[in-house]
Amino acid sequence: MQSRTPAPRATGRPRSAAADAAILAATREALVELGWSKLTLGDVAARAGVAKTTLYRRWAGKNELVVDAVAELFDELELPDRGTLAADIEGVVLQFAAILARPAARNGLMAVVAEATRDDALRERIRASIVERQKRLVLEGRERAQTRGELPPEPDPTEAARTVDLIFDVVAGAVVHRTLVSAEPADAEWVRSFTRVLLLGLTSSAGPGT
Repeated sequence: MQSRTPAPRATGRPRSAAADAAILAATREALVELGWSKLTLGDVAARAGVAKTTLYRRWAGKNELVVDAVAELFDELELPDRGTLAADIEGVVLQFAAILARPAARNGLMAVVAEATRDDALRERIRASIVERQKRLVLEGRERAQTRGELPPEPDPTEAARTVDLIFDVVAGAVVHRTLVSAEPADAEWVRSFTRVLLLGLTSSAGPGT
């Protein structure tokens, strides 16, 4: 089923940040308790203590609402400064795995990704709200590593952008597959091994002849 055209923003009173937070929290709560198939905007509105029309002024439907509810969890990610690129990567990957271990993140992400296979608009919303927003971590980590001298600068903006995309895809793909598909723990030992493999790729691609 295709997403409806996003509802136009109301021109009256400004949006309430508190109401938005309550709605997103209620969405995650409903996901855990009811599951994707039984979750309705009416139930979310009742849990959040707002009118159902309030939700429709903000979100076009359930798909978009769940994406934003899950995206808010990933916005908690921070890149720690542990002194080395390897330690920084390990820190953020452990955070990512911990978020994916939460039922709301796990259920919500799996549900919207499945829906997005037949909904181009929803796929674009996932890309904008989750993927593009979290690429900030790769940008920050690469810049920090270059300042430390751990990675060389990349003067070509096009190549630099490709590197960011590739690093994000490798990290996100590996952790999501490990935790959600294989249902194996992304514990400290696995994260250390994964980081070593990732750094081998980064340092070899930065060597002579690249």
